[in-house]
Amino acid sequence: MTAAQAISTSRDRVGESPVWSVAEQALYWVDIEGQKIHRLDWASQTQSSWALPERVGCIALSTRGTVIAAMETGIFEVTLQAPPAVHITCLASVEHPQADMRFNDGRCDADGRLWVGTMVRDMAMASPAGGIYCMDTQGLRGPVLLGYITPNGMAFSPDGRTAYLSDSHPQVQKIWSHTFDMASGTWGARVPWVDMKPLPGRPDGAAVDTEGCYWICGNDAGMVHRFSPQGMLLQSFPVPVSKPAMCAFGGPELRHLFVTSICPAAPAPGFDATLDGALLVLKPGVQGLPEPLFSRFPVS
Repeated sequence: MTAAQAISTSRDRVGESPVWSVAEQALYWVDIEGQKIHRLDWASQTQSSWALPERVGCIALSTRGTVIAAMETGIFEVTLQAPPAVHITCLASVEHPQADMRFNDGRCDADGRLWVGTMVRDMAMASPAGGIYCMDTQGLRGPVLLGYITPNGMAFSPDGRTAYLSDSHPQVQKIWSHTFDMASGTWGARVPWVDMKPLPGRPDGAAVDTEGCYWICGNDAGMVHRFSPQGMLLQSFPVPVSKPAMCAFGGPELRHLFVTSICPAAPAPGFDATLDGALLVLKPGVQGLPEPLFSRFPVS
């Protein structure tokens, strides 16, 4: 493993949802509270940014060369042009069950559907109004899973038959596994997989490597953890920020691990405050999987 280094020119308020484009050899990610999408070109190490009209919880890349953004009021197709120009089309709006909610963590399955969770923005309310939605040819459907305060950590095993999901709220801090039927896009019952309360950091965004191991950021602890498919903690990697948010494999051979981060309300002792909100990269010694593209555009 190599030590984590900051490679972004920006410092995000809430850096999230890193997604590597194999076709472009570039990394996309978001600043939720900054209402921005960023792109880092790997060859030139040049960063570009686009402002959006709403908070964007997560993104996926599409087969049309666009970005699919889950924002506050719905799922949008975003065409990024020469910065700051951007064209936005609403694919589906959402009716939240409670006021002041937004989309949060999500990703595509191998069949091109987008799965994404919702949450109440004020985490102090500890409201379990969050749910998991699916965006596909039928439009936006759901919630198909209910009862989450801060849904996070969504990932799929290499064979697509297991789905992972966490709740990162301080009152919960658990990761579950589900059987997953790719043909129908159906989640099985959730099974307790890892209890993060005894471990450093709250479970946040995640990724899976080619060995089927699950990587998840330990928010508040400056750690990225690697679990075996059986839920055994294998390794914990330190990063120089207290609030790593989500990790993603990328780079030319998918052997780099990118980690977004959040600016804490106050600098955390023992960490470099100048790096808070930075995009970090390290080489963990294993290879990741290419991220599926969204292809299930709604049929009008």
